[in-house]
Amino acid sequence: MQRFKLFLLVTLHFALVTTLSAQWLETTIYVPDSLCGIYCPSVYAYNATNNKIYVGGTGGYVIVIDGETDQKIAKIPAGQGTTAICWNSLNNKVYFANWESRDVIVVDGATNQVVATIPVGYDPSNLVYNPTNNKLYCANSYSDDVSVIDVATNRVITTIQVGNLPCDLIYNPTSNKVYCVNAWSDNVTVIDGATNSVIATIPVGDEPWALVYNPTNNKIYCANSYTDNVTVIDGATNSIITTIPVGTSPRALVWNSTNNKVYCANWYSNTVTVIDGAADSVITTIQSGSSPYALVYNPTNNKIYCANFGDYATYDGDITVIDGATDSLIATITVGSNPGSLVCSPTNNKIYCANFGSVDVTVINSVTDSVITTIPVGTWPGALVWNSINNKVYSLNSGSNNVTVIDGQTNQVITTIQVGRNYQPSVLTYNSTNNKVYCANWYSNTV
Repeated sequence: MQRFKLFLLVTLHFALVTTLSAQWLETTIYVPDSLCGIYCPSVYAYNATNNKIYVGGTGGYVIVIDGETDQKIAKIPAGQGTTAICWNSLNNKVYFANWESRDVIVVDGATNQVVATIPVGYDPSNLVYNPTNNKLYCANSYSDDVSVIDVATNRVITTIQVGNLPCDLIYNPTSNKVYCVNAWSDNVTVIDGATNSVIATIPVGDEPWALVYNPTNNKIYCANSYTDNVTVIDGATNSIITTIPVGTSPRALVWNSTNNKVYCANWYSNTVTVIDGAADSVITTIQSGSSPYALVYNPTNNKIYCANFGDYATYDGDITVIDGATDSLIATITVGSNPGSLVCSPTNNKIYCANFGSVDVTVINSVTDSVITTIPVGTWPGALVWNSINNKVYSLNSGSNNVTVIDGQTNQVITTIQVGRNYQPSVLTYNSTNNKVYCANWYSNTV
């Protein structure tokens, strides 16, 4: 009996000690918050019905931003590598093309809920919506075809073979045609929006990169990256009207509906060429920042915004603002690292800029051309260190290039400190003698 009591006492003591020394989850601290989850933000879409902005990139999610408050309101699961986002204005649906999972995810624009997943071809890279026939077109870069999707049933109707490496799509509502630029075939495929048949293949310049449609004159403009020109196509006859020399390596096009002008961003010459939409002649050339990559037009203020990507050596980048009436440079806006995508919200007269390198979105007031706020959309927490003197925890976030400081008592985020840029911060250490924390930044060779 005594042996049994002793055994029971030892067993209870061991259980009590084990329970007291065990560890369990007390709380989860999100850095910078729970609505992050992407890195390399690079694609956008604007939902005018619900005033929302969708931001995609890599990481398996798409972040939703409220256009009124500039707050993140949702994180939608998406396939790895979102390469295009498209909004359906008739049915208020949003579509995400995902290159790794080879599908298109359909989301309800009101509820932010996923309603369908549609398998498509290899490396879907671009989307365009046809409101006349209620169809969605998805260019699949590595299978050299275009998937045609019935948006009522969320099913692929047919697959259309096009040229080599299709990379951009636009829709012509006047003629009910879809145009697909094929970068490695040096041509543009014209698809009939009603019959889903190829009606023409138009040879253009070497490595066509981008398309834009001019509804006033029913013309399509195609930027040819290697021949440094823009091919103008007649939307009625599918014939080439003319070829316009521009700057070196044109990468982006946008149409100014107020003044009927086309703007062409030229990557290597750091310029924007302005083209007369009626005469198809160059009006002027505007000096921009380093490596202009994306353009967006704001019809409310008649301004053109040009995102200048910068380079990977300095991780810089800014936005050039052009007056649409005078074609003069009126402002330069400092944003995050390597801005690569733009979208306009005419409802709130704001411009949103996705910064590829700093993993955030800059919100710009289009009246004053000033930064309203910067919204973090992704982070890679990679190292932690504890400050024993002040009871603080430091989290190194290599994806968002900062260190989050957390109160060890309350588990609240105290502040976020910007450190290295473009995935540079790599390790932390604490100096208890001088009460300092050191952060090593990989690519900039700094601490």
